[in-house]
Amino acid sequence: MSLSRVQQQALARVQHMACLDFNGPQLIEALLHELHHLIVFDTGGYFYPGSEGVLDAYIEPSLARDVMHTYFDPQIMASERKVIRRSAHDFAAAVRGDHGPQVMEQLITVPIGELLRSDFYNLALRPAELLDCLSLVLRTPQGAGVGALKLYRGPQAPRFGPDDVAMMAELEPWLARVLQLGEVDTDDSVVHDHAMLVASPQGQLLWTSPEADRLLALAFEPRWYRRGELPPALQALQRCLEYTCQGASLPKPPQLDLHNASGTFSLRATLMESAAGQGRAVCIEITQRVPRVTKLLPALRALGLPQRQHEIAYWLVRGLPEEQIAARMGISANTATYHRRQVYTRLGVQNRQELQAFLFAPQRCST
Repeated sequence: MSLSRVQQQALARVQHMACLDFNGPQLIEALLHELHHLIVFDTGGYFYPGSEGVLDAYIEPSLARDVMHTYFDPQIMASERKVIRRSAHDFAAAVRGDHGPQVMEQLITVPIGELLRSDFYNLALRPAELLDCLSLVLRTPQGAGVGALKLYRGPQAPRFGPDDVAMMAELEPWLARVLQLGEVDTDDSVVHDHAMLVASPQGQLLWTSPEADRLLALAFEPRWYRRGELPPALQALQRCLEYTCQGASLPKPPQLDLHNASGTFSLRATLMESAAGQGRAVCIEITQRVPRVTKLLPALRALGLPQRQHEIAYWLVRGLPEEQIAARMGISANTATYHRRQVYTRLGVQNRQELQAFLFAPQRCST
């Protein structure tokens, strides 16, 4: 398969991501960014087993993401099972039976006309302006399920073809390595966003903001969307405050921690006087933390460095000694030193600390 220069660079970055000191679903955003250069698609999604044993999902910011909560509606799930061979909801069955990339014709069990008449299409896919799908179940080398990667195209786009399937198949081992769940290290993360909302002790929203709504949607993923009451897990957090109301003391405000593809979310509840002055209200603070790697990768990508310099810069910021960098990259210590000097000269920095400050500058991290 002949690749353009842009595709070659994207492929090299995917392969580099598979060799990082960090892996897991929180790399899906950076990974989909590279996949857009390798396979043409409108929206990407990733379905994976969550920490609580239920299916979690990440959808790229799009119309599909806005309506994705309908996919978890029992009616839609029942309709999907009638037309799809093995849905993302049946992840264990997909791990047992689905091997290699599959296009929509392989995923459905009915003629396309029947699919278009189903609730699954008309209430989930059609409002999201999606029709075609390229699906790949990812596994560890030992055969354990990692997650299901889904690339979607709209009704007006060409259907996925043999070249798309071939590219996905070539990428399969790299994709599985990038997304394979690793350990969550909250010390190697930074605060990405923060917001607050106010609710009644019964869980009814009294005041919120677009930012708080966005963070709630990211924290609880597509199962929750803005409504008049809080997600059940947050209502349970509020109930912890009842002990305070009854005179009991808590060592610290009750807190809920969630981990998913969008980062780590800490939700802390505290009592406050209600705005109306009647009874009490509950203030919930939401803090989103993301791994430093997820900040570093787009910052490096934006520089457009040659691949060797790109990799050297990554490991320099991650604190590896130069001899270990050379060993990881399979190059001599002298070559590593040469590329390190090239990076410093190109970016106008003198050492690792200045390189890190340059890459994590607020204006750069926001791009």
